[in-house]
Amino acid sequence: MATQESTPQVVSSADPDKIDGALVRLALVLLAGVVVVQLDATIVSVALDRLGRAFDVDIPTVQWVTTAYLLALAMVIPVSGWAVSRFGGRRMWLLALALFLVGSALCGVAWSVDSLIAFRVVQGLGGGLLLPVMQTILAQAAGPRRLGRLMAVVSVPALLTPVLGPVLGGLIIGSLNWRWIFLINVPVCVVAFVLAWCTMPEAATTTRQRFDSVGFALLSPGLAAVVYGFAEAGRHGGFSSVTVIVPLIIGVALLLAFGGYALRTRIVPLIDLRMFRSASFSGSAGLMFLFGISLFGGLFLLPLYEQQARGRSPIEAGLLLAPQGLGMMIGMITLGRIVDRTGPRRIVLIGVALSVLGSVAYTQVTPHTSEILLGASLVVRGLGLAAAMVPVMSTAYVGLSTAEIPRATSAVRIFQQVGASLGTAMLSVVLATVLRNAAHGGHPVDAAATAHAYAVSFWWTLGFSIVAVPLAFLLPRDSAAAQLSAEPAEPVRSDAPVAPAVAVPAELAGETDG
Repeated sequence: MATQESTPQVVSSADPDKIDGALVRLALVLLAGVVVVQLDATIVSVALDRLGRAFDVDIPTVQWVTTAYLLALAMVIPVSGWAVSRFGGRRMWLLALALFLVGSALCGVAWSVDSLIAFRVVQGLGGGLLLPVMQTILAQAAGPRRLGRLMAVVSVPALLTPVLGPVLGGLIIGSLNWRWIFLINVPVCVVAFVLAWCTMPEAATTTRQRFDSVGFALLSPGLAAVVYGFAEAGRHGGFSSVTVIVPLIIGVALLLAFGGYALRTRIVPLIDLRMFRSASFSGSAGLMFLFGISLFGGLFLLPLYEQQARGRSPIEAGLLLAPQGLGMMIGMITLGRIVDRTGPRRIVLIGVALSVLGSVAYTQVTPHTSEILLGASLVVRGLGLAAAMVPVMSTAYVGLSTAEIPRATSAVRIFQQVGASLGTAMLSVVLATVLRNAAHGGHPVDAAATAHAYAVSFWWTLGFSIVAVPLAFLLPRDSAAAQLSAEPAEPVRSDAPVAPAVAVPAELAGETDG
């Protein structure tokens, strides 16, 4: 059971609905660290071919530069919720930044592909902590009345970086040594670390939550095995390989074992499955899984279509993704004004409809499809993704106590990570299968057949968006403010820690005795 010294209330003493300067400053400090992680993932994906040539290794070997990072990410995400509750948001944020900084510097001086893969694990441990820690800190500092607007603001860089990353990666690869792919992170991380050290307050309370070692032994390896299996499926273009089937079976078995254990244990598990009793949380987790498939699967297909079917360079392909980023930005600016005053269900349904509409043109692509039509479609798709994802991220915390927020963040991040891995793997398999069928008889695959393979693959992303519609009806119909006015606050369970992840400045909160 947790001990408590005092419990800061995360509301403004003047107006609980107002986003004041202190909260904005906190969000900006956190964004300084998160942006570099988002950019790094997309930059490295563009640079794999250059890394393979630099170390004189084949693509399956250099692919481990990405796979090792993803496995480290999968291992550490389940621990993030407990770590924030136990040590506080500030300490965990600084630790995560330090790990990512050290990992980036080591990657930049790697002397072999083996050393680079090992250093990417260090980098992945930091990157895996940064995003869930940021979401936890913001969720506890903003409260339900302001969380939607704040998430709309902080999500702009997160959603734009997959578009800007390939462009920046192409520029680095074309004009600088490959080491700058990683070294460019170092000065940004230093600035983010100094800002956090100087401005983020220490936690005002401490907790003594027991670490769920059994849950960790089941959940983290299980999640890593599933992510690895999906990565191998994407690399091999199918699910028939032993290196795909065995990790997936082991991973699923471990995850099922964790599920049974988490429902029976007397301590607070790493991921408390009892949170799924909340329809809002269940809907949000399921939607983040599907959006992970649709968003990251689409980001996998879009630049490849431009390069393989239309002959674009990596930089040109990255620039042609810019309309989707523009649509996301427009959506975020609009959502920032209405997301906390309108029920999330309606916004998500509108967002899904727009994302489907924006994907239709890509199901009909040829090597000569109008770039104007495709660009306009990407704007609509970006609007839809923004409208769908932001309310879902904030709605995940509806009905949960402050103490449950860290574990809820870990759970949602896990669903999104698995969805992203599954989406990329499935679409790789679909694409490879259609291209293999087109090359039947040893004939070379022309541009028209290649474009058709991408059109078939885009049908799958559209299908996953449609599947999200029923889950949207699990989300609340009313806004967070209306729900708080109509319902009493849910009490905190006696077996859960009640301390917030990070102390809230005086401008944001007033303290009460514990």
